[in-house]
Amino acid sequence: MNIAKIVREAREQSRLTALDFANGIFDEFIELHGDRSFRDDGAVIGGIGWLGDQAVTVVGIQKGKSLHDNLKRNFGQPHPEGYRKALRLMKQAEKFGRPVVTFINTAGAYPGVGAEERGQGEAIARNLMEMSDLKVPIIAIIIGEGGSGGALALAVANRIWMLENSIYAVLSPEGFASILWKDGSRAMEAAELMKITSHELLEMGIVDKVISEAGLSSKELLGCVKNELRVELDRLQELPLDQLIEERYQRFRKY
Repeated sequence: MNIAKIVREAREQSRLTALDFANGIFDEFIELHGDRSFRDDGAVIGGIGWLGDQAVTVVGIQKGKSLHDNLKRNFGQPHPEGYRKALRLMKQAEKFGRPVVTFINTAGAYPGVGAEERGQGEAIARNLMEMSDLKVPIIAIIIGEGGSGGALALAVANRIWMLENSIYAVLSPEGFASILWKDGSRAMEAAELMKITSHELLEMGIVDKVISEAGLSSKELLGCVKNELRVELDRLQELPLDQLIEERYQRFRKY
């Protein structure tokens, strides 16, 4: 598949969303709301569900499947209160010993004036710091776009997986082309240089697993991810706590 098609697939409005994964993989998923400081951010979803007999905290960045839903979800661009909600739920998971699974699909954090006034940079930085030392296993899955610090704020994990037709990058191809050549129309040329596809990132050791989407229905894909999560969470929970945290920290230091 060529790079332009992969980028289109990653951004496709009909792709499975974070809520689709949360409800399709985890039994009795209960969504929780609010950052206990400002408001609830519709671009970030989170809650608790069951994977077999294991309670899991689930956090995700949610895009909409229609214009109305995208307006509600701010087109999957979180405000700082969204990242603070995510951190609140992850710290709750740490308190009760629940592993954390994140589903990421965002072009990036919202760059509006209000978001900056409420501390967008601080919220992202705090998530990076707190997740690096969280005392429970974390698995992050890129399910569409993984754009910039807005994605990384939920991706400081022990394992990072990508769906086959997803992308993960420091910024969008359009932004890269605009900076490098002052010409956003060269976005796909930029995407080739950036190495943003799942298989390229797997080769470079940035991600740990690519989950194939080829020929799978939505139900089959959800089942595949569910099985992979069950196996990997069992492995991670067997690791000594010091090793779990140190391996997570060192994977990002080596970049």
